Amino acid sequence: MIRTRATVLLAAATALLLSACGTTENTAAPEASASAAGGPVTVTDSRGKEITLKAPATKVVGLEWGEVEMLVGLGVMPVGVADTTGYATWVSAAKLDPSVKDVGSRAEPSVDSIVALQPDLVIMQDGRGANLVSQLEKYVPVVVTKGTDAADNLGRMRADLNMIATAVGRTAEAEKVLADFDAALADGKKKIADAGSAGRPFAIADGWKEGSTVSIRMFGQGALVSQIGIQLGLTNAWNGETDAAWGLGQTDVEGLTGLKDPNLHFFYNASDGTDVFADGLAGNAIWKSLPFVEQGNLHRMPDGIWTFGGPLSGKQYIDQFVKTYTA
Repeated sequence: MIRTRATVLLAAATALLLSACGTTENTAAPEASASAAGGPVTVTDSRGKEITLKAPATKVVGLEWGEVEMLVGLGVMPVGVADTTGYATWVSAAKLDPSVKDVGSRAEPSVDSIVALQPDLVIMQDGRGANLVSQLEKYVPVVVTKGTDAADNLGRMRADLNMIATAVGRTAEAEKVLADFDAALADGKKKIADAGSAGRPFAIADGWKEGSTVSIRMFGQGALVSQIGIQLGLTNAWNGETDAAWGLGQTDVEGLTGLKDPNLHFFYNASDGTDVFADGLAGNAIWKSLPFVEQGNLHRMPDGIWTFGGPLSGKQYIDQFVKTYTA
C-alpha cells in the first residue's frame, strides 16, 4: 500500500480503535441549489457551510484522489492535483491530462502552488485540517467533501459526487455516472447469483512491511469497497473491530486464521509494486496454511484500481468481484 495513504489512514484507524452496514438507499445530493446554466450555484458542504459561486467552476484544484476521479468522470479536468504521480499509479479509472499541475502532497499541499493556478474552486476532503482550509479560503472558495462514512459509504459517495457536480455545473453527467454504476451493480449481482455464488465470503486487505513485521489492514463491513461486495450479494467475512470513518481495522497474520471458509476469496491491492502478501509472507508457515492461500483464492487486484475512489473505480471493483465469483 502506498505509504502516504497507509500512514494517514492507519493513524486515524488506530486512534479510533484504541478509543473504540452501509446501504445505497441515500441517493439524494446534499443541500444544493443551482440557477440556470452559467448562473450562480450554491452548495452546502460537509462542514455545513454554504458556498456560492458566481458561475459553475471550470478551473478546479483537487486535493484528494477520490474527488479528482469524480471531477474527471464528470468531464472536468482539474488544473491542479495533489501528487499527480501517485494518482497515476493508483487511479486508472479517470486519467489526468499531462497539463495538470502537481500542487504538492495530499498530506501537505502547497498553498502557493494552488493559488498560482488562479482556480475558481478547490475541492478537498474533510480531515485535512482546518488550518489548510482557512489559508486557502483567503484566496479561493473551498468545498469540503465528507470523503468517507462507514455508516453508509455508498450513500456518502453519491452525495459527494452530486455536490461536486452541482459546483461544476455537471448534474446531468452525475446522474449518468450514478446510473451506470447502479446498472453495473444490478448486472453483477445477477451474474453472481446465476453462478450460484450469492452469499459467498470475501475479504479485502492491504499491508506493509517494516523490518520483519508485516502489518495488515482489513476492510470491514462499512468500507467503501466492502459495501460494493455486499451490494453484489456477497458476504464480508471480516468482523473484526474497525474505525467509524473508514471501516478499517488492523491485524497480523495470526489474526487471519479466523478466515476459515474454503470458499473465501481474499483480495488486495499493491499498485506501487510492493507486494507484502506474495513476497513478504512467502516463507510464513501460518500464511501458507490459511485456506484461501492453500485453495489459490488469493487475488492481487490489477494495478490502478483505487480503493477509496468514486463510481468509476467502484465499477472496476465490481468487474473484479464478478470475474472471480462467476469463474
